[in-house]
Amino acid sequence: MANEPIKNDLMHRYELHLDGKTALLVYELRNNDTVVFTHTFVPPELRGKNVAAILTRFALDDVRSQGKKVVPQCSYAAAFLERNKEYEELAVKP
Repeated sequence: MANEPIKNDLMHRYELHLDGKTALLVYELRNNDTVVFTHTFVPPELRGKNVAAILTRFALDDVRSQGKKVVPQCSYAAAFLERNKEYEELAVKP
């Protein structure tokens, strides 16, 4: 996969552009130290290609680099955190 995820601060989302389609992980800023992951969307054409995991890992790494915590309001993000214990210190209960 040649394309890399990006952070779109203006739209409050992480994006992965691939094959003319865009996968999204939408977030809200709760306060100075907490980011809420509200929604993950992967177009049908990109499903089954690990796109959501790549995007979520990128977003969590970004949150970690800022010294913030994450509230996984989105069911995909919550499940990802359950499966990937290397990020558990970032999680705050919704």
